[in-house]
Amino acid sequence: MLRRMPQRTSAQLDSVFRALGDPTRRAVIEQLATGSKSTSALAQPFSMAFPSFTQHLDVLERCGLVLSHKQGRIRTFRLAPESMTHAESWISTQRDLWDRRLDQLDNHLRTMKDMQP
Repeated sequence: MLRRMPQRTSAQLDSVFRALGDPTRRAVIEQLATGSKSTSALAQPFSMAFPSFTQHLDVLERCGLVLSHKQGRIRTFRLAPESMTHAESWISTQRDLWDRRLDQLDNHLRTMKDMQP
């Protein structure tokens, strides 16, 4: 029997995985792993228009992967690692499920091999 995730949790998970599905956004996450950075510092390594880059930051902020704070004219972003908790938990559950299934298959194949003359 399959158990479904609550729709709200599923939607949150979808938005996190969608955000992480883009290489630019993953690179931003990697940059922020070293600490908070301003929008312009985050945008510097990318060869794209600034408005396009800020759309990536908006996606990351909407799904909760990053938080921002504006002081004067400077907006600073930082990671919100707690937002990865649901995604990490889901991945861990899937890994455990598949590990058990593969162990069962391995045991079955060993049994079949042992039964051969």
